[in-house]
Amino acid sequence: MSSETFETRRTALADVVAIPVTPFAGDGTVDQDTHRALLRRLLDGGITTLTPNGNTGEFYALTPEERRLVTESTVEEAGDRANILVGVGHDVPTAVASARHARELGAGMVMVHQPVHPYVSQGGWVDYHRAIASAVPELGVVPYIRNAQLSGDRLAELADDCPNVIGVKYAVPDAARFGAFARDAGLERFVWIAGLAEPYAPSYFSAGATGFTSGLVNVAPAVSLNMIEALRSGDYPAAMKVWEQIRRFEELRAANGSANNVTVVKEALASLGLCRREVRPPSRLLPEAERAEVAAIAAGWSI
Repeated sequence: MSSETFETRRTALADVVAIPVTPFAGDGTVDQDTHRALLRRLLDGGITTLTPNGNTGEFYALTPEERRLVTESTVEEAGDRANILVGVGHDVPTAVASARHARELGAGMVMVHQPVHPYVSQGGWVDYHRAIASAVPELGVVPYIRNAQLSGDRLAELADDCPNVIGVKYAVPDAARFGAFARDAGLERFVWIAGLAEPYAPSYFSAGATGFTSGLVNVAPAVSLNMIEALRSGDYPAAMKVWEQIRRFEELRAANGSANNVTVVKEALASLGLCRREVRPPSRLLPEAERAEVAAIAAGWSI
């Protein structure tokens, strides 16, 4: 793979990395038509990096067939309008099969979800990601890091073996730890994505991030774009104005260990008539009182 290709993909990560929802139909299946309509809305809103099968897309609640379907729909709908970063994970063979499927469809990158296992050693974390990254050397690979125990030198070790590891979605809620981790791994070596979305973007950008993930972008693409424009220009007061605008929405998502992270986004979309509010267990619908608050917030944004 040419360095120019990876450079294009690195640039795509230094942006609003949208995590689209996966809407469900009345019978509980994936609503393909609504999914495509929501993707078009993101693309028309100026979003150019999409992550099918991310956590806001309810990755862990989808069947293998549904994950393939979501990837296929996203690649087809985006065409050449966006860069696609496909979420993969679970056991190594499943993750490798998903990554190869993404490659076959023409996606340029995969994001490797945090390993779901009660016993994760640092060396084992490297082994897990090495097995996936080495299976698709043509693709850019982005580890999704939620493990506060992981050290930056382990990431550097992984990239020594797998030069296609080009970016990092860092989602440990500690800006000081992020700053140290990025420097231990190699600040310039990777594209650093603030993996905890808009609430953490200003502090993580100040420590070296150049992109952030977003679920809120499903509801109001312009709001997310306003924040990254402010951060790119170093205008932190302007970025914090956006932060204040989205604060309550993100507090509702983060409450109770992020229990309603996806639920709040889908509720906002439902209030705008864009998709059904249903989520799958272990997520759950919002109580009535919070539904009204979410609807009021969504209505107040310039959609």
